[in-house]
Order: sequence, then C-alpha cells, then structure tokens
Amino acid sequence: MRRPFAVLAAALLVGAFAVPASAADGDEGFTIKDPRITESSGLAASRQHPGIYWTHNDSDDGAYLYAVDSATGETVATITMTGVGAPRDVEAISIGPDNQLYVGDIGDNLGGTWPHVWIYQLPEPKELRDRTIKATQYVVKYEGGARDAESLVVHPRTGRVYIVDKKEDTGHLFEGPEKLSASGTNVFKPIAEIDNLQATDATLSPDGRKLVVRSYFGAAAFDWNGGDIKKTGRLSVPFLGQGESVTYTADGTRLMYGAEGAESSVEPEDAPDVEEGDSSSGSGSSASGSGDGGADGGDGTVRNGAIAVAVVVAALIGVSRLRRKGR
Repeated sequence: MRRPFAVLAAALLVGAFAVPASAADGDEGFTIKDPRITESSGLAASRQHPGIYWTHNDSDDGAYLYAVDSATGETVATITMTGVGAPRDVEAISIGPDNQLYVGDIGDNLGGTWPHVWIYQLPEPKELRDRTIKATQYVVKYEGGARDAESLVVHPRTGRVYIVDKKEDTGHLFEGPEKLSASGTNVFKPIAEIDNLQATDATLSPDGRKLVVRSYFGAAAFDWNGGDIKKTGRLSVPFLGQGESVTYTADGTRLMYGAEGAESSVEPEDAPDVEEGDSSSGSGSSASGSGDGGADGGDGTVRNGAIAVAVVVAALIGVSRLRRKGR
C-alpha cells in the first residue's frame, strides 16, 4: 500500500502531540532495519523463536517473508515461498496450530473487484536461516461478493481462518470453512459486524478472549465469544505514520503496532484486560482464539488523550475518502 495523502496530512497534524514509546529492545519496541522492508503490512510474533517477529511487504516485492529479531531490528532469516503464483497484495500474516504460518494475499487495490484472493500456508522453520519453503495456496471468495481486506487471524487450536474486511462504515468478520481446501474454492461467510473501523490488521489474544482490530489511526477491542464478538472499547495506539499492523506479544501482555515505510518502528501498548501475573500461555500472536468465553468487558480507556483527539481530527479530514491506488 502506498502512503496516501491523508496519512501524510495526519502525520503533520499529530506530530506535535505524539510521544514515542520506549526505544528499548524486544517487547519494548524496535525499528525494522532491513532496507528491503519498506511496506511492512503484517506482523506476527513467533512462538518457537522468542523475540522474533514475522513480517512482509504488501506489494511489488515477491513471495518473501522476513524474520526480524526484536533485540536488534535486523532480519535473521528470509523465506522464499514456492508453490504459489506471483503475490498480488499481501496484507496479513498469522500463526496457527503447529507453528503454521498463514499469509493473507487478500488486499484488493481495485476496491473489491478481484474474482478471488489467496491464502498461503507453510510451516515456520525450526531453524532461522535463509531458505525456500513450499507453501499451500488456497483460493478464497466471499459470500456476497468481492471486497478489500487486510486482516487475517487463525484459531490457535482448530486452525480455522477468519478475515476482517476493510470498510469505511460497517465491516464484517468473515469465517472460513472448518478446513481450507487446496483443490477448490473456499467461501468465507460474514458472522459479525465491525463498525466504524477501516481495518488494516487484527490479532487475537493468546488465551482467545480478546480480538483487537486496528485501523490507520486507532484500534478497538472485542470479546471474542466464539466469533460472536462484542465491542468493549477503543484502544490507544502509538502514532507511527501509516498504521498497518498489530500483533499480541507471545506472552499476551502487550500489543505491538507497526507501520509502513523505510526503517519503520514497531511500538508497544499494554494489552487490554491483562490480569497481573497472567502470561497467557497456549497460543500464538495474531491468532484467532477459542470459543470458550469472552473477556471481562473493559472500557478500553484511551490513554494520552491529546494524541487521541488529534488523531481523530486527522482521520475525519481524510480517511473517509482514502482509496488504494489501482493496479
């Protein structure tokens, strides 16, 4: 995704108010230093490699995934996917059961007109080094017709895949088949509404209780409730420019927010409704949770009020008219 004018205008408006998060390593935030990564559009925290975050460019790059070490910001492994066509608009990455990587080639630069989009699945390597890995490619269509989307989450136990579409007014959480088929078309069906978020990424807490959906300038938390989601509040996000990605840390205590651009930053915020001493073991970041109950509400109180107000003003000026460049 190219950086739209509205986002640049918002950066000028908000710059005077924004207070950067801690510059410490790891879950305290880091900068992606790889000069190849200029359009980081998805983010997922590795379970089997502590401190490693997977990311990718969204277009004009190729079938590549990058493992970034949060302690240094350096890329420690590059995966080249084979068995897939030329990626068109890769917007999301998620980790499912058995350390399987799911990559969402689900963006639609024509505003929701592609006859189908794709999801790629491949195993996360046990050893981090540059390598080529064969991926399984799934064809995806939506019930009700084509649409643009940038958010994908995966159930940590069943591997069921969900997509949040990108709408200016009322978007939807779409549920995929119980098991994706590599030989046929996988139809995703809407199961819940998501209002007033032009979603650019989503993640679910490792314990499966909270879904977080982010947009360019904000985020919202939802009780998962087995997919019958309930909004519990707005969340504060660090202003990084064109906000594109979000993932829970592997222990579930923080949310990591990312953006596009060369040497882009990944910055943390405390996760909503995290109980003291709760490390939330069991599932990975950016994974959709189990249907075993919702979280305890929470009002999603927004911190840094001045930043939030400025961001909302900026969003009202331009985001409602934002459209992605046609390809």
